[in-house]
Amino acid sequence: MGLTPLSLTDLPHGAGAHATGSLEGMTADLDSAETSVSAVAPPRAKRTAYGKETWKEIAFLLSNLATTLVGFVYSVVSVLLGVGLAVTVVGLPLLALGLGGARLIGRSERGRARALLGVEIAEPSRLPKRGGFFGWLWGALKDPVAWRTQLYGLIRLPWGILTFVVSLVSLLVLWPVLPFLARGLASADRGMVRGLLSPSDELERRIAELESDRGVVVDTAAADLRRIERDLHDGAQARLVALAMGLGLAKEKLLHDPEAAAAMVDEAHGEVKLALQELRDLARGIHPAVLTDRGLGAALSSVSARCTVPVKVTVDLTERPAEAIEGIAYFTVSELLQNVSKHARARSASVDVWRTDDRLMLQVRDDGAGGARFDGGTGLAGLAERLGAVDGLLVLDSPEGGPTTVTAELPWRTRPKG
Repeated sequence: MGLTPLSLTDLPHGAGAHATGSLEGMTADLDSAETSVSAVAPPRAKRTAYGKETWKEIAFLLSNLATTLVGFVYSVVSVLLGVGLAVTVVGLPLLALGLGGARLIGRSERGRARALLGVEIAEPSRLPKRGGFFGWLWGALKDPVAWRTQLYGLIRLPWGILTFVVSLVSLLVLWPVLPFLARGLASADRGMVRGLLSPSDELERRIAELESDRGVVVDTAAADLRRIERDLHDGAQARLVALAMGLGLAKEKLLHDPEAAAAMVDEAHGEVKLALQELRDLARGIHPAVLTDRGLGAALSSVSARCTVPVKVTVDLTERPAEAIEGIAYFTVSELLQNVSKHARARSASVDVWRTDDRLMLQVRDDGAGGARFDGGTGLAGLAERLGAVDGLLVLDSPEGGPTTVTAELPWRTRPKG
């Protein structure tokens, strides 16, 4: 006896409708699940075989021939001419100029790769400014960015010819494989551009920054020496000369007019006190003894006592930083408190010092009129440059009407033992 397959219409009354409803419900559930997944994670646009990216890569590969010919000829001529004439006066300057032109070629190639290959490469930092002709010459001759660009121009000629020929032939007769060839060749070009035309990571930038900071340190040290010499010449030295002359006159009058000699000695005694005070102030400006003996807390309390407004000093340090960092911190706070006295029109101020990881933090606040700016003639720009020379940072927050908050950040260096 055979079996007859049942259809939905052969089921008992209502069963077919129930089954149909279940199937429709399952379909609806699947549709809603698909919709929710699409809403959460929209499908990523797929790259088509003959899309815009492919045609950009083909344009890059076809333009390789002209650019590599120009780069190769420029590199050969500039290097050979400069090296060949190096024994003459004009050889090294010619080589330096050629390296400077190589930087321009590298910038053009980075722009071409950025526009056609989508390769985002940061521009190298500029050469640091050096004093005089010989400083410029030495900086240009040892520029790693320019030398890598020259190497890029020398080695790419065979590659440029190959990519041009393969791309052109594929464009004419090998359409099915053209997108795959273009992608593979363009990927190799991306690697060359990244490897030879990118900056030397952070090292090259860091070297340029340190060389610039060294110039700031040298200029600051020279200015400090000139200030010390001026203060000695115009202050303590002049008083000591006057003191010597006064004592000489008092010695001459000692026998003939003892009362006048005594008055002159008394005046000389006052001059000695003033000269000693000026020398103490000068020594404090070089490096205060209290900073060496008792540390940053006592030194900042001392300098805050000379401020024209009450200053609350809070130093939260479990150990003393290195002497150089401690000295920079002291003079930074000292200069900021001088600004409070001269310009802030404040009623009170506060100084906070603390350590955060490997940074020493300084903050000076006042309730004055505000409106301080780095270009306002208060010396903040110069202070920021000096802090930057030691990897420090100066942040100013001074709205009109106050309050003013200046935050300085210095690298923490542990004081050596012993």
